[in-house]
Amino acid sequence: MDFTPTEEQEAARELAGRIFADLATHERLRTAGTGTDPALWKALCAAGLPGSVEETGLLGLVLLLEEQGRRTAQVPFAASCVYGILAVARHGTEEQRARLLPGLRDGTTVVTGALPAPGTVTAGPEGLGGAVGWVPWLRDATHVLVPDEDRALWLVRAEDAAAVEAVELTAPWAAARLVLDGTPAERLGTADAEPYEDVLAAARIAFAGLQAGVCAGSLARAVEYTSAREQFGRPLSTHQAVQLRAADAHMDTEAIRVTAYEAAWRFDEGLDAAGAALTAAWWASEAGKRVVHAGQHLHGGLGADLDHPVHRHFLWGRQLDAYLGCGTELLAELGDRLAKGDPS
Repeated sequence: MDFTPTEEQEAARELAGRIFADLATHERLRTAGTGTDPALWKALCAAGLPGSVEETGLLGLVLLLEEQGRRTAQVPFAASCVYGILAVARHGTEEQRARLLPGLRDGTTVVTGALPAPGTVTAGPEGLGGAVGWVPWLRDATHVLVPDEDRALWLVRAEDAAAVEAVELTAPWAAARLVLDGTPAERLGTADAEPYEDVLAAARIAFAGLQAGVCAGSLARAVEYTSAREQFGRPLSTHQAVQLRAADAHMDTEAIRVTAYEAAWRFDEGLDAAGAALTAAWWASEAGKRVVHAGQHLHGGLGADLDHPVHRHFLWGRQLDAYLGCGTELLAELGDRLAKGDPS
C-alpha cells in the first residue's frame, strides 16, 4: 500500500489548491449565497482539472476534493467527477464515452447523482417514474444519474425531467427535488452491467475525501484563531483544554484522510473496495461531525456567528455526515458484510 501521490496527482492538487485559494474566498462565497460560483467552475475546467481525474484516478480525485473542502468551494466538482467522469469512463459504452466525456472534461456537461435512492424510481416502457426528495447540485446539472428499483443506473437529461424543484439543504449545494413521469433515459452501460455498487462505493470514498478537507479547513481556522486570541494574558492555544480538543480534532481528521486514501487506492488498483468505502464513509460521518463541532466551539462566541467562515465548515460537515448514509446506517451495512464473511 503506497499513498504517495504521483507527480501528476501532486501537480493537479497544487494547481487546485491555488485556484481554490484565489477564487473561493470568504467574500466570494458570501456573494454566491447558496448557489454555485460559475467563475470558479469555469476556472477549474479551463485548467483541465475535471478531465485530469481520468488519469489520476479516484485517489487523485480525493486529493483534489480535499482542496475544495478546505475552502468549502461551491462548485459541482465532486458530483460531476464521480457520477460523471468516473462513472461513464468505467461503465459507459464506447458510444457513451465518446459522446459524454468531452463535455464532462470541459465542464459544459455536468452530471450529478440521485444516489443512494433505490426503490423510489421505477423504469417502464414509457420511461422513468417517481421522485427523489433532493439531489445535490441538480440546479447546475445537465444530466442526473438515477438508480431504479432494480439498481440499474440511468442517465436522465435534467431538461427532460417532469420537474426540478429547488430545495435548500444544510450546506449550499444547489440542490433540487427531482420528479420523473415517463421521463426518457438511457441506461449507463449495457443491460447486463451492474455498476450501482461500484459507483456508490466511489461516491462514498470521494465525499469522504471532501469531508477530510472540510475538517482540515475547520481545524486550521480554529488553530489560527486560538493562537491569536488571548485570555488571561496568554493565547487560548496555550490552555491545555484547548490543546486537547484541537488534538482530538486533528486525529479524527487524519483518520478520515487515511481511510479515504486506502479506499481510493484499493479502488484504483482494482481490488475489492466495498468494505473500505464503508469504513471511510463511517469515519467521514462520525469523526467529521466531531471535528466541525470542535472547530466551531474553539471559536467561542464567534462560532455562533452565521457569517463567520468557520460556520460554513460546520454546515458542510453536518451535510456530509448524513450524505450517502449516516454513521449508524453505514455501520449496519458493514456489519452485514462481515456477517456474510466478506473478506474486504
